[in-house]
Amino acid sequence: MANRAVDLVITYRVIKLLVTPFNKQEAFKQGIIDKDGKVLRKYRTLKTTAEKKSYTILHRFVFNLKRVLQKAGLGGRLGTFAVALATLLREDKNYIEHKSLIESAVITYLKDTEQFIDLLKEEGNVPDYIVNEEPAYTCFGIDVYEKDGQLYSEKEYAKTL
Repeated sequence: MANRAVDLVITYRVIKLLVTPFNKQEAFKQGIIDKDGKVLRKYRTLKTTAEKKSYTILHRFVFNLKRVLQKAGLGGRLGTFAVALATLLREDKNYIEHKSLIESAVITYLKDTEQFIDLLKEEGNVPDYIVNEEPAYTCFGIDVYEKDGQLYSEKEYAKTL
């Protein structure tokens, strides 16, 4: 049980870091990364405790993951987060029972940090395409489809049809 609780906390932290823009990260404020997440100062050059706390192994992992997801172009940040959560659910089915809690916690965080409306605006209008297949997952209100072992947000999946 304790392991599951720790897993949920780490999952929340990862998703929270994913949804927070680089320029709102503490590592950005400390001058460690730029607005695009590019590393300006290597970890071994960091001196203060505050700098080291803002750029831990978890931060480096998530920042790298975030850059990879952005390059994949999953149709906006919300689509990216939907695919990230769907990937987590696909890898460990035990998280499915906590999906609503994870989504709720992330949405609450986004609202508290005044990012939620911007995220919705990024997604744009209601899609005008019709996909006649069942999604593999629905995360944050975004349908996520699987094709050839790859997960796609609904916008990106429609482009493959």
